[in-house]
Amino acid sequence: MFDWLQKLGGSTQGLADIQRQFLQMLQDGRHIFDAAANALVGGTTPDAIRNDLYETDLRINQTEMAVRRGLVVHGTVHGASTFPALLVLMSLVKDAERIGDYSKNLFEIACAGVSLGDAEAVQSLVQMKDKISKFLVRAQNCFESKSVEDSGRLLKEIEAFQKMCDVHVGELLRAQGRNEAPRVLTIRYFKRVVSHIGNVVSSVVMPLDKLDFYPDKPMSEQ
Repeated sequence: MFDWLQKLGGSTQGLADIQRQFLQMLQDGRHIFDAAANALVGGTTPDAIRNDLYETDLRINQTEMAVRRGLVVHGTVHGASTFPALLVLMSLVKDAERIGDYSKNLFEIACAGVSLGDAEAVQSLVQMKDKISKFLVRAQNCFESKSVEDSGRLLKEIEAFQKMCDVHVGELLRAQGRNEAPRVLTIRYFKRVVSHIGNVVSSVVMPLDKLDFYPDKPMSEQ
């Protein structure tokens, strides 16, 4: 992603700062997701992580603003030819920020103290949570390595995960005799987090005009 900006010219140090800040947003996104999801399905007491969670969310928002300021400065200095790439980067920063927002939604479910089903149902959610946490780590690695192959593999797994979420939600919506709303919301928020991870990773694989449209196979195989 940041290769686009480098090709547009400008301060190498400034671009390095933008990249560092963006990667920090992804790191904080994983931290806030892990905290919220563990409060929901991992047995962590919500009050024990409440302050840390909201402080992390605040840091994500502040970093987003800092990145946007840096992009605006870059565009102002280097002119209109940089605007398409800068607009895309603005969108990607919002994707990173939304990971924190949906994590807060998960935390709110945890605070409500609702039932997520029996032990088997909760264990299924734990497995989904663990996979998402790994997706976040791999997303950051894809940015640091700029590996098209790794990004393509991750996007395929993300697409499969999203389809699995849809199947689970469909089954729960058809369930009779019990309140499945907490599980439906949890899985939907899981899917939204993963969707934003996919949007970010797609920038490694896809050209600007196809951003957020996941390829059927890595670009190197097309």
